[in-house]
Amino acid sequence: MNEYRISSGEYSAAITARAAALRELRYRERDLVVPFPAGGPIPDFRGIIAAPWPNRVADGRYTFDGTEFELPVNETDRGCALHGLVFELDWTLESHDGTSVTLSCTPEPTAGYPHALRIAVEYLLTDAGLHSRVTAANLGSTTAPYGVCPHPYLVAGASPLDEWTLELPAATFLEVTPDRLLPKDTRPVEGHPFDFRAPRPIGATGIDHAFTDIAFDDAGHARVLVTDPGGTGVGMSWDSSCAWLQIHTADKEPPAANRLGLAVEPMSCPPDAFNSGTDLVRLGAGATHEAAWTIFAM
Repeated sequence: MNEYRISSGEYSAAITARAAALRELRYRERDLVVPFPAGGPIPDFRGIIAAPWPNRVADGRYTFDGTEFELPVNETDRGCALHGLVFELDWTLESHDGTSVTLSCTPEPTAGYPHALRIAVEYLLTDAGLHSRVTAANLGSTTAPYGVCPHPYLVAGASPLDEWTLELPAATFLEVTPDRLLPKDTRPVEGHPFDFRAPRPIGATGIDHAFTDIAFDDAGHARVLVTDPGGTGVGMSWDSSCAWLQIHTADKEPPAANRLGLAVEPMSCPPDAFNSGTDLVRLGAGATHEAAWTIFAM
């Protein structure tokens, strides 16, 4: 599997051609994301770009502008189409220098998604961290449903995840069904174990939910901060193109390694938006959509 290395100051990163995935991000030789081995498969969708939809589409079926479509179900245990169409593709190198790399892909239109898109991602390292920007362009003649998110698992430090402190500026979360993680209703975090608006330890709380009503600052940015008792930490900021945020504590059943990192996924729309229509991007012919985020050390 081809990959591209970039660096700036005390940061370094490796990005794979497959899925345009962030395989490794390090600061002063410590991991800021859960890495995966070079040259092999990508476990647990680590670091991928999920597009043209984030999260899942129930049963792989949806109706858009009066027409029914069916996508391949790749999450067989839950009967869902998961994380889009581009994570299995080898993306094309557009440019690469010491501090940045840009990759693109043009997934083939299918019966389930008959739209011609070009999706490009730029990764840029500076002394302020790793900046990522995804641009989707509709090359076809029909309006396309669209959504996007990254899928990094952040690492605050050497202590177990349960000891990390989380600051999450979201006032509402999306309840999901326990078996298939499909959306039900939104609920305020007030008085709930998911209220991390004031920083506090994650503890044994298991999270695999989307959050919204996010507090953006005057510049239109929000951020999640995760800190380790040892004094290190990692943060992620994003712009207002992503009004939703998926958080997952990476809970696994034995013998799989459990709670290795905290998935932090700014999303342009919530799970199953192809069916609900909530915050779904309608990408018209010739139109483009951009979303951006930054991962930084603390």
